[in-house]
Amino acid sequence: MSDLYAFQNVTRGAPLATHVRVADSSAARRRGLLDAKTLEPGAGLWIVPCEAIHTFGMKVRLDVIFLDKNLKVRKIAPNVGPRRLSICLRAHSVLELAAGAAARSGTQPGDQLTRQPSGG
Repeated sequence: MSDLYAFQNVTRGAPLATHVRVADSSAARRRGLLDAKTLEPGAGLWIVPCEAIHTFGMKVRLDVIFLDKNLKVRKIAPNVGPRRLSICLRAHSVLELAAGAAARSGTQPGDQLTRQPSGG
């Protein structure tokens, strides 16, 4: 997989994130965004595979977007703060983005996303 991806909401015709790192190993999924003190607009983490996340030990608020294998939005947990859990058993992966990203793009459950390699 590429180091960085951009995600587009094709249903809404809106960009969702421009530079998303991939967490596709056990170590990367465990580490997640625990070290992040801030999360820039457009930045995030794509956790593959994943159907549940926690924010214990985190310092930033997140929009958590659960996706199926075809990158269709299954659930959105907006503005998730520290010490929270969020689960979607129908999900295959999760996008963790800066709080407000879903609202800015108009992203809703049922929307179709696409991804492409990002230059950073």
